[in-house]
Amino acid sequence: MPRGRLRVYLGAAPGVGKTFAMLGGGRRAMERGRDVVVALVETHDRPHTAELLDGMEIIARKTMVYRGTTFSELDVDAVIERAPSIALIDELAHTNVPGSRNAKRWQDIEEILDAGIDVVSTVNVQHLESVNDVVEQITGVAQQETVPDEAVRRADQVELVDMSPEALRRRMAHGNVYKPEKVDAALSNYFRVGNLTALRELALLWVADKVDDQLDRYRAEQGIATTWEARERVVVALTGGPEGDTLVRRAARIAARTKGADVLAVHVTRADGLKGGDPANLTRQRTLVEDMGGTYHQVVGEDIPRALLDFARGVNATQLVLGASRRGRFAQIFSRGVGVETTALSGSIDVHMVTHDEVRKGRRPAGPPAALTRTRRLIGWGVAVAGVPGLTAALIPFRDQLSLPSEILFFLLMVVGVALIGGMWPAIVAAIGGSLLLNYFFTPPINEFTISDPENLFALVVFVLVAAAVSTIVDVAARRTRESARAGAEAQILSTLAGHVLRGEAAVPSLLARMRETFGLTSVALLERRPEAGQTPDDRSDPDTWRIVATSGGVPCTYPALADTDVAIDDNLVLAARGRLLEASDRRMLEAFAAETAVALRQERLREEAEQARPLAAADRMRTALLAAVSHDLRTPLASAKAAVDSLRSTDVEWSPEDHEELLATADESLVKLDRLVTNLLDMSRLQAGVLGLALQPVALDEIVPRAIDDLGPLGTTIETDFSTDLPEVIADPALLERVLVNLTSNAVRYTPAGRKVLVTGSWHGNHVEIRVIDRGPGIPRESYDRVFLPFQRLGDRDNHSGVGLGLALSRGLSEAMGGTLVPEETPGGGLTMIVSLPMAPAAHPDQVPL
Repeated sequence: MPRGRLRVYLGAAPGVGKTFAMLGGGRRAMERGRDVVVALVETHDRPHTAELLDGMEIIARKTMVYRGTTFSELDVDAVIERAPSIALIDELAHTNVPGSRNAKRWQDIEEILDAGIDVVSTVNVQHLESVNDVVEQITGVAQQETVPDEAVRRADQVELVDMSPEALRRRMAHGNVYKPEKVDAALSNYFRVGNLTALRELALLWVADKVDDQLDRYRAEQGIATTWEARERVVVALTGGPEGDTLVRRAARIAARTKGADVLAVHVTRADGLKGGDPANLTRQRTLVEDMGGTYHQVVGEDIPRALLDFARGVNATQLVLGASRRGRFAQIFSRGVGVETTALSGSIDVHMVTHDEVRKGRRPAGPPAALTRTRRLIGWGVAVAGVPGLTAALIPFRDQLSLPSEILFFLLMVVGVALIGGMWPAIVAAIGGSLLLNYFFTPPINEFTISDPENLFALVVFVLVAAAVSTIVDVAARRTRESARAGAEAQILSTLAGHVLRGEAAVPSLLARMRETFGLTSVALLERRPEAGQTPDDRSDPDTWRIVATSGGVPCTYPALADTDVAIDDNLVLAARGRLLEASDRRMLEAFAAETAVALRQERLREEAEQARPLAAADRMRTALLAAVSHDLRTPLASAKAAVDSLRSTDVEWSPEDHEELLATADESLVKLDRLVTNLLDMSRLQAGVLGLALQPVALDEIVPRAIDDLGPLGTTIETDFSTDLPEVIADPALLERVLVNLTSNAVRYTPAGRKVLVTGSWHGNHVEIRVIDRGPGIPRESYDRVFLPFQRLGDRDNHSGVGLGLALSRGLSEAMGGTLVPEETPGGGLTMIVSLPMAPAAHPDQVPL
């Protein structure tokens, strides 16, 4: 069954009309004869949105009870059973009620898509995981519900629902978004013009990236190699010389003139070792590029201009920045240079030739020694063809004055020169031709191809052997130089890849992406044999045997037989590359990449297994700590209560009324301590299991704080309060909030010196109310702020007589369960301040309305 298609309406801000647009599109699809159902839509009491539901089939929601409250959620099974053509499902980032089959609604939608049903959904830009922190910095409001960017990027269509800030604010003023009593507060806080403008820009940039991915995928699928100037991309070519800093800065300025343009630096390492570049310069320039927001890439290419242009076209670049040539005029006679060649072949890519100080100095970057290039071989053949006859013509007038050994030495010198210039084969031809010319013009009898003296024959044979030996040595040295240069280039590429991984990029995706760029491939995929599939001789062509673990580039290979080049890593992993057949030397490099990719994959899976094992280890540590901590604290009150009860039951002693009352008080106090300890343990257990019952409601702090102080008994006399009369109510569970305050105040009293009092104050900021419990004790170091909230942790205690260390841990857990926070802060002048921050009750203050 083919997978359904996902369409997402992305809202630039709340209230721009994404749900309205989704329902409008659904009604239009119905008019075209499509089977459309409303699986879940939130109208937020907006009348115009609710009107669009008239006449549409609505699937009943699934009701769930959580902590005594009834919730309604998307009924995935009902949607799949109904099997419509299109399902409309609102709020992609919604978090399901605990106990649901999936934690997030986007995961529910994945199941519906797998059932072959098309889905239309909505999401606001502030709910995207990648921009969540940026939105909080802009608006000051933390978004609790987020959706992974990849879940939205996988959508077949993403449509931006946008509206200018002024238009959205007018819409709100007319009451089309919020109720009238909330409009003023919303317009003066979250929906300020600056906030809406920033959110709009975030949405536009995110959608631009999504469109860019779609364009790259389409160009790869259609085999389009020409550049489409849909978005500016500036590629800067680095040779490894000191001028690279100038080129990078110039490229960054060019990109800055076009807002949103990307900068990509590329260094081409030639396999013959020429222009390898200074590694120190390249390292510095890579850091410079990345500091400016660009990316660094490295490829291997025999032909530098073509390698540069292949890379630029592969990333759909529009501009290419090159340094002006440092070649002299004489050198340009034999070769036009990289800049001229690149410009001639650039096509639609604009090429910028940037001058720099190194042009005036006339220096070239240091690199490995040159091997035999095609130009040198051609020159060698030219010298062999023309030089040997020329030398013969030059020596003929002097053959009466020169002996044969002298003439042989001249020819040997010529052959060595040809070998040094052009290599083995031109030198061997020169040696053979020279031996024939020596025989004809200089060996008696003259002008005949005969040799009368055996000694002369021996001399000519030695001449040919020496010439052949010298030519072979030169050729082998050149080949070794080329191989060494290629190995150095490959090592440098591997070093660059390792650097990307060490800098925090995901290992497997990073390796595949760099592999694709390095070898000029269209796609690279890591395939894994499915566990249920057996290994057979012909399973390379069976798509059901393999699954894609990771991929980079265009359309990936789904099984090894589709690949142009495939590398078997082990019995279950295969690297499948598409784009071109690789040479044997490139394949060896690809095999090394494949091995590194397999190691990275295993490391990722080990990390995942470690993450799964971490909660079990934490639970084991918790049990161990619990047993160690309560070994004394449970026995002490039990022993005291038992001793008091045993004394009262004893018939051997006649207790006075005063003694009788004291024993009863001791038993009562011990049982109260035991009850409090057991209650704390049970609440901590419920917190960790996520089943703590809450009864959230508006609560006035001037009612809760005095009750918490009364619970402390005599210790309450050491506490002062300072609350303003207009302090708003908070949303909290009264009983749990009282428990939090009792734990914090009792802890503060314990560490406050005699004669000093603990101060409890309250204030409100934004949409939160803060309760501060301030003591004047020794305080704790800042580095221990997190440790003090660990269960069964008694920071600085040396014995087991001060409790099991649950007070602060339980207080933080209860605060967070009520939607608040508990953080420590240093008291000015010495001591510790515990700050409980709780959400303000709705409409608790006319200037603050929760959004």
